[in-house]
Amino acid sequence: MQGISARWLSILLLLALPAHAALDLGETAPTFTIPAALGGKVYKFSLAESLKKGPVVLYFFPAAYSTGCSAEAHYFAESMSQFDALNASVVGVSSDGIESLTKFSVQACQSKFPVASDESMAVIKSYDAVMQTRPEFASRITYVIAPDGKIVFQYNSLNPTKHVERSLAALRSWAEANAKK
Repeated sequence: MQGISARWLSILLLLALPAHAALDLGETAPTFTIPAALGGKVYKFSLAESLKKGPVVLYFFPAAYSTGCSAEAHYFAESMSQFDALNASVVGVSSDGIESLTKFSVQACQSKFPVASDESMAVIKSYDAVMQTRPEFASRITYVIAPDGKIVFQYNSLNPTKHVERSLAALRSWAEANAKK
């Protein structure tokens, strides 16, 4: 490639790489049970138990109390009536400790949905949700998991503003498709 320096060629190759590999649609979601907080109360969150009640919106976020994560939690909290209408539950997961998430569950989440602590990052890794640039944090990725345990939607963006809107749209599409069966 005449005229392109090695530096620019390296940059172009990096831009061509996928930003993050998420679990594929149709894959079985890894099940897990980890400490969670809802309304300031700590309990064990079980994905398998939650799926028995309906679809689950599982979203990963980097750090409680950061600007984007607080905003995203607020968006989810403000939209819980829409998730409830679709018989869906929401859970956020980060590598934060349960003590921090207990307070976050009341403040940012407004006691409307649980946030779970994955300090070992085992769940974060199983969902391919490790932030590439800061591997000690989860990336901002949202999955919608059908009651049969299959992933029906995933959205990966560090911008916190579209996760709620897109997961609600995916849930509506999934519900419509299942109503026709």
